[in-house]
Amino acid sequence: MNMIRSGNFTWIDFLDPQQGDITYLQENFDIHPLALEELITPTYQPKAVQYENCLFLSIHTPLFDTALRTTYPGELDIILTDKYIITSHRHDIYQVREFFDKLNNSKGHQRTYFDKTPAHLLYHIVEILLNSCFPKLHHISENLDYIETQVFSDHEKEMVTEISIVKRDILNFRRTLKPQRTILDSLSQKEHPFVADELKVYFQDLIGTNIRIWNILESAKETIEALEETNNSLLSNKLNLTMKILTIFSAVLLPITLYSNVMAMSVSIPLSKNPDGFWIHSAVMLVLALGTILIFRAKKWF
Repeated sequence: MNMIRSGNFTWIDFLDPQQGDITYLQENFDIHPLALEELITPTYQPKAVQYENCLFLSIHTPLFDTALRTTYPGELDIILTDKYIITSHRHDIYQVREFFDKLNNSKGHQRTYFDKTPAHLLYHIVEILLNSCFPKLHHISENLDYIETQVFSDHEKEMVTEISIVKRDILNFRRTLKPQRTILDSLSQKEHPFVADELKVYFQDLIGTNIRIWNILESAKETIEALEETNNSLLSNKLNLTMKILTIFSAVLLPITLYSNVMAMSVSIPLSKNPDGFWIHSAVMLVLALGTILIFRAKKWF
């Protein structure tokens, strides 16, 4: 547990809270039991619940797994009262940790962010989480540029896996971000006793940020789908060309094979006594092959 006492309220932050942490909150704070239970219960969908003595929020922020190269939702649970803001998260959310450390190590920053209400600090936390999406989106954009370059550099096979990885990352990002809009709508439109009316316009501004992020994701989704379709088309064309060459090669060999089998079935191979018989038969097979090629050319089959 980490705690900052400053100004008009206190910020308490839990990383991977256990039952002992919940017991501490029960003994020292007047918080609804259901809100405390939410801190140790995974929440698969973001939500905002107003209790009689607190406001509970569950926010999911997109985090990136460098090993799997994909985005996954990091849950941040928040309990808001008139004197406290309590945050809880099972994963290390870098942006929250960095913001907490900055405030903890600077009295000047504490005076700036703790001079009003816990809801004002909540706004800054949500703002930081939303703004942290833009560097991740820039990374996705770089991956799309790389894939586009490789697709048109005859590396279609190598890009099949890369496209799948980036596509999964974009889809997981969208799945994490989209439900957050309901939380922002709730904070900006509904009446909450611990959220001042003056803050509603600020949360409305965060909705605009959320929409900008979503539009970028939509563009990235359309781009990766177009690149996937183009890559598949190029692979299909290459496969068709390969099959065409093999088919032509087989067709050219067919009359030669038929001729040699007919000759082999003869009791006495024609021209077997002739010292130039091998070359004569070879010339006949060559003529058959050339004739087949000329017929294909005349039919415009290649």
